[in-house]
Amino acid sequence: MKQNYFIVVLAHSFHGRLQRIHIPHRYVYGAMGAFGVVLLILCSVVGSYARMAWKVANYNSLQREAQTLRERYDALQRRVKQTNEQLASLQTLAEEVTVAYGMRQQLAGSSDLVEEAPLIPTMGDTLAEFNYLRTTNPASERNIFTRGDTNVMPSSWPVNGRLMAGFGVRMDPFSGGESEMHTGVDIGAPQGTPVHATADGIVIHAGWNGGYGRCVIIDHGNGFQTWYAHLSRMDVIEGQEIRQGETLGAVGTTGRSTGAHLHYEVRIHNTPVNPYRFLQRPAIAKTAPPSDFPF
Repeated sequence: MKQNYFIVVLAHSFHGRLQRIHIPHRYVYGAMGAFGVVLLILCSVVGSYARMAWKVANYNSLQREAQTLRERYDALQRRVKQTNEQLASLQTLAEEVTVAYGMRQQLAGSSDLVEEAPLIPTMGDTLAEFNYLRTTNPASERNIFTRGDTNVMPSSWPVNGRLMAGFGVRMDPFSGGESEMHTGVDIGAPQGTPVHATADGIVIHAGWNGGYGRCVIIDHGNGFQTWYAHLSRMDVIEGQEIRQGETLGAVGTTGRSTGAHLHYEVRIHNTPVNPYRFLQRPAIAKTAPPSDFPF
């Protein structure tokens, strides 16, 4: 006959009597099931606590790492600012020396290799010096920058168009995931739209300039320069005097460009500044009398 219970025999050591206790199967199985449920709940609680503790520790570690990175970033920002100020001062000094002596000296190698620089200039150095002396005319510079009717402060739009991108940090349009410093403003306009000088000055560069593509740089004196990049064509040459509103080229897509637009920069002592405050009125072609220029 099948028994539905367990028998537990208890023996009394003193009296020698035996006692039988009948425990039904359902009680034993119920107790084992309850114990299993409690064990599962306990394991779940311990696991949840362990995961929470790990997440808290990981969060604290990330917080400390982020704080360290912020401190390093702030230190790098301060160093970059100091370096830019030093570079601006050195650029100003170099320009003053260049104007004072009417020449430009180029040394081969880095600053710690100056003593090993060749004393005899190479053919490339000679051609660069010749081009610089050919396009530099101190008399004309003094003439244009001392005239009473000159407009040497950039104060107009270089092209009639729509402002597409501003000055400052932005996402790289090519990589899509990295931030970069945009040193000017992008003004959208159709291919071939005329680009005008925003102030009187002298063209110090008219040619290819890396990612800028075809680029025109105008020196307005007192450390001010304007850059016009991604041009489809250039209507000026280096050393030429140009007046505010005159055409210097046309909108294009040359260089590192995603579409037809003008990249416009304003630099003070070769340090890019926000050009927005200089965009006061649309570009208007303003022709100077023919007798004012030798070109």
